Amino acid sequence: MIEAFRSYINKKIKLTQEQSDHWISLMETRKVVKQEYILREGEVCDFAAFVCKGCMRLYSLDARGREHILQFAPEDWWVGDMESASKQAPSQCNIDAIEDSDILIMTTKVQEQLFKEIPAVTIFFEELIRNRQAATQRRIIYSMSASAEERYLDFLKTYPSMAQRVPQHMIASYLGIAPESLSRIRKQVVKKK
Repeated sequence: MIEAFRSYINKKIKLTQEQSDHWISLMETRKVVKQEYILREGEVCDFAAFVCKGCMRLYSLDARGREHILQFAPEDWWVGDMESASKQAPSQCNIDAIEDSDILIMTTKVQEQLFKEIPAVTIFFEELIRNRQAATQRRIIYSMSASAEERYLDFLKTYPSMAQRVPQHMIASYLGIAPESLSRIRKQVVKKK
């Protein structure tokens, strides 16, 4: 787990070995089994989780109990509820494991400590947040203006390995369409290839 994270940060940010070791020493390792929650709606999210192995998902439930998946987090992705963490308010989301997963937890307190001690970590997370905001904006635009097929193709581009790893009903939830519609779209995409 630690080596996966070390490899990730070495690709993303220039740190000394000492800084890298310090960051890693502050992270909590955790094994999460399939369908286990790391955050439930109503809890305050005081962490960001880095996925070393496996896959997590961030989702909300509507008044009818339907899932709306906001994010998949496969290997080398971060997941957390930024709004809950920044406002220290109850989360409107759930985070659970789609597959057995190995994750590293970085609490908000640890993150703030790292920001003070290692300025490069602050820059790294600012870039991560900007990228996430841009992706969210793009997703909103796509959900309002793109066809279901275009949204599916964008999903495949964003999450290349996920179509084979995630149940079809979860992909449909992420795209905001019925599973039957997704089945039809997948057949159309295959025919076009």
